[in-house]
Amino acid sequence: MNEQLRHQTAVAADDVRAEANAQVNAEASAEASAEVSGEANGRAAEHDAGHHEGRRHGDTRARIQRVALELFAEQGYDKTSLREIAERLDVTKAALYYHFKSKEDIVRSLVEDYFGQIDALIAWAKTQPRSPEVRREVLGRYVRIVADGSDVFRMLHHNQAAVNSLAAAKERGEVFRERMTGLVEALTEPGASMEDRLRATMLLGGVSVGWMFFADQVPDRDKLRAAVFGIATDLAEDA
Repeated sequence: MNEQLRHQTAVAADDVRAEANAQVNAEASAEASAEVSGEANGRAAEHDAGHHEGRRHGDTRARIQRVALELFAEQGYDKTSLREIAERLDVTKAALYYHFKSKEDIVRSLVEDYFGQIDALIAWAKTQPRSPEVRREVLGRYVRIVADGSDVFRMLHHNQAAVNSLAAAKERGEVFRERMTGLVEALTEPGASMEDRLRATMLLGGVSVGWMFFADQVPDRDKLRAAVFGIATDLAEDA
């Protein structure tokens, strides 16, 4: 009888220990899950914060560029100061310095952004087959780049005496030549003749000149862009 009682007691003790171990394991698992979830949420929050900060940085940079272009057009590059740009933006001069240390930095950024778009177009064209459809797309994207960047080049043209003395101005001619070469290659077949390459070069030049000449003479720039693209496409197909 005593032996049976001892056996029952031992079994009961084992059940208690098993239940306690199960509870401990469950609590440990819950804590681990919470920790992993917390770390994941933390990483997500850090990512969202970084993305938001990057977007805000880009928005501020673009606002500075836009306001600087407005002031350069209104009163000239020489007569515009960083203080005036900051005042129109309603930010401190220190906040402006965070993005640009000088007016030259702003001009350089505007030109680099323009050429960056052309670089992206050339890189895309290199991954595509040489076909009429791709050449048409290249022309369409180039027209949009020219239209979007025309205010930058109008500012450079109107302030030639000032901006041509900047260090960056000495590099623009060579940079432009390199990009033009890439665009011509995108619009011609490999090993194209001099005449074909010349035709593509004049086509690209015609897009730029046509847009710049008429941009301030029309009430609807979207219609002008469509017209420039249509004429450029017709010329390319007739060639």
